[in-house]
Amino acid sequence: MKKILPVALLLLSGWAFGQSGFKLKVSGEVPAPLELSLGDLSKMPRKEASLKDKDGNVHVYTGVSVQDILAKAGAPSGKELHGENISKYLLAKCKDGYQVLFSLAELDASIADKNVIVADTMDGKPLAESKGPLRIVAEGEKKPARSSYQLESLVIGQIKK
Repeated sequence: MKKILPVALLLLSGWAFGQSGFKLKVSGEVPAPLELSLGDLSKMPRKEASLKDKDGNVHVYTGVSVQDILAKAGAPSGKELHGENISKYLLAKCKDGYQVLFSLAELDASIADKNVIVADTMDGKPLAESKGPLRIVAEGEKKPARSSYQLESLVIGQIKK
């Protein structure tokens, strides 16, 4: 047992060190591309979103509103979402290559009541290493297909003519 404890502590500290260097990248068609650390995100206003797992159990996720992150990068919102800007979208990319798409309009509180967050906790605990450190959570969708694990980047793009 005495030999196992130091090895376990070493593995845990290695995981924590790996997570501490993590940065969520926000790029694409925004005036102020960002790289946000987990510490940066923890200082932003917090919001909750509920999501059912495959067994029907409801979990409460806590994190930062995607709209707040996009605002920090200067993405268009509110009255700016008209004309060419109405065709802008958010592509959320995950570590395993999974990608999901949202229109900027559906994420904007002046247009829709969609609650989409970048979560770092589930039921008050950090996300498991295999699921985190971040998860995008789209509350209220019938299928959790856009609520994706291991979120790495948010890319703003625009449909071209």
